[in-house]
Amino acid sequence: MCGIAGELNWGGSVDPVAMEKVISAMVHRGPDAGSIKQCGKVVLGHRRLSVIDTRAVSNQPMFDRDGLACIVFNGEIYNHGQLRQELVARGAEFLTNSDTEVILQAYLHWDVECLAKFVGMFAFAIWDVRKQRLFIARDRMGEKPLYFFENEYGVVFASELKALMQHPYCPQAVDPRAISQFLSLNYVLTDCCIIQGVKKLAPAHYILADHSKPIVIKEYWALNEFFNHKQEWSSYKLAQDRLNELISQSVSGQIVADVPLGAFLSGGVDSSTIVYGMAKLAGSNRTKTYSIGFNEHSYNELPEAQSMADYLGVGLDSKVIAPHICDNLPAITSAYDEPFADSSMIPTYFLCQFARQNVTVSLSGDGGDELFLGYETYMADKLHNVFSGVPNFIIQAMRGIVNAHLPVTFHKVSFDYKLRQFLAGLALPFERAHYHWRTIFSDAEKRAFLNDPSIMEYDPAESFLQKFSEVSNCHFLDQASYVDMKTWLVDDILIKLDQAAMAHSLETRVPFLDHRIVEFAAGLPVSWKLNRGNKKAILKSSQEGNLPHDLLYRKKKGFNAPVSHWLSKDLAALGKSATLDTPLTEWLNGAVIESLWRDHENKVSDNGLKLYGLVCLGLWLQKHYEHINRKST
Repeated sequence: MCGIAGELNWGGSVDPVAMEKVISAMVHRGPDAGSIKQCGKVVLGHRRLSVIDTRAVSNQPMFDRDGLACIVFNGEIYNHGQLRQELVARGAEFLTNSDTEVILQAYLHWDVECLAKFVGMFAFAIWDVRKQRLFIARDRMGEKPLYFFENEYGVVFASELKALMQHPYCPQAVDPRAISQFLSLNYVLTDCCIIQGVKKLAPAHYILADHSKPIVIKEYWALNEFFNHKQEWSSYKLAQDRLNELISQSVSGQIVADVPLGAFLSGGVDSSTIVYGMAKLAGSNRTKTYSIGFNEHSYNELPEAQSMADYLGVGLDSKVIAPHICDNLPAITSAYDEPFADSSMIPTYFLCQFARQNVTVSLSGDGGDELFLGYETYMADKLHNVFSGVPNFIIQAMRGIVNAHLPVTFHKVSFDYKLRQFLAGLALPFERAHYHWRTIFSDAEKRAFLNDPSIMEYDPAESFLQKFSEVSNCHFLDQASYVDMKTWLVDDILIKLDQAAMAHSLETRVPFLDHRIVEFAAGLPVSWKLNRGNKKAILKSSQEGNLPHDLLYRKKKGFNAPVSHWLSKDLAALGKSATLDTPLTEWLNGAVIESLWRDHENKVSDNGLKLYGLVCLGLWLQKHYEHINRKST
């Protein structure tokens, strides 16, 4: 896991000094080594976190032995051993034991078709000296980020937006579309960027930049094909056995490292499944796990994690965090390239910090909910399908009764919060309703406090509707799963994990996102994933011989932080400063923000997620304008 950057300039000479500034901003991604190399019209930069073949000979940028191509790479190729053998049989010669050199040789032998060979997570760039061509690629599910911008001379790219913005040619203006997306979702989607003119390379896409030709951006793996063309199974048992086999294969590939390795353990089904696989393959006594909890009881999962560690016979290092959130939140938000306000970013940040004290690599259970229909929102989708014919006046009457008589609580994903969200989305068409389940501010609320009404001309839901159209012939729950993988998973879950971990120089790996497991899950019948009220049915049944029954079928808790409590107490002063005394009020009406604070403090409504989003946005804008001021002086 590393940080990469580069510049291609067809019109003049590249600037190594500018590239030094870019990679210096990513030391946390690669504290072990850093270098840049210039090759004609290209300069490539790299910061290294040494994990596989930690010798200096594997540092990057790396040329092949004949000087035909040069690579910078962020990620891991889990099948690099098998590919190495295949390439040696084709005449390739290696100077290192690294997976980086395997990618380079695979490209020299198979050109861009090499992407089909890789099992892993990656963002890499290869400068082909022979063809005078730049090849940039991102992994299938988007585990590794890649930002870039084009200009009249070529392209500049980096693993982090913060680093890219150190380049003198990088745009700096905030994109109003991204502000709109963030207010709706508390994160920014792949098809947009908070900086106008900067783009994100989408998962499963690559860039080809040839001289005198327009830059080509192309998809090399289409997830929707596996939803649209279902695999046929002769029995549920065969599919269940195949899932176990795939999980074992994935974990086996991902526990290989030349540095200390562990795993996150929450006590939930997903992380427990991964830790079980590790313990089986590597031995219980060699499996290290990490977990954190909160003082607030409904948010604390440490008892479940400890119970699971005892059951599996693995070691668990745990810690209750009672952070001085006012002191830590600015640093946490600064770890993220764009405005980001998933409340679980807080425990994830501290979990990564805690684990890094002992390990360099940690496995995570992320991805299982999207693949196997584990979220409450899928139950909301089912209920929407059942009650979609209820007249709107009845729905509005029900909303009135609930709002008037159901008390507001600050409990974790409370019943009152879920019921209010469900009723608000029930009258919408299915696609809009599924989008609504994850919205923070409605369109009406945004209109009430956006200072520039023209921002409302852009509808963030359009991004979701486009994804729905790609699987329009599928079951509605398959559609929801696909859309979540293309939006929530890549733009929230994986960004949260990557940037929290990299802030502490920790590599994280996600076995459920091995593309073979993803393809398998997409091809399953919906009823094998969500069976009546049993979410993740086939995953749970596949683990019945491995994990205790009460764990598999107890209610999901999730990994959120008690921000509603904090905003009414410890975080109130910082929160109000961040939302009322910062550049945020250039975008939003301060009087409306004040009313949100009053209603929250008086428990008229739980505005925790809304206010937390505004706090994070305010802190990000404040940091951004400080950066612009420094750059202009």
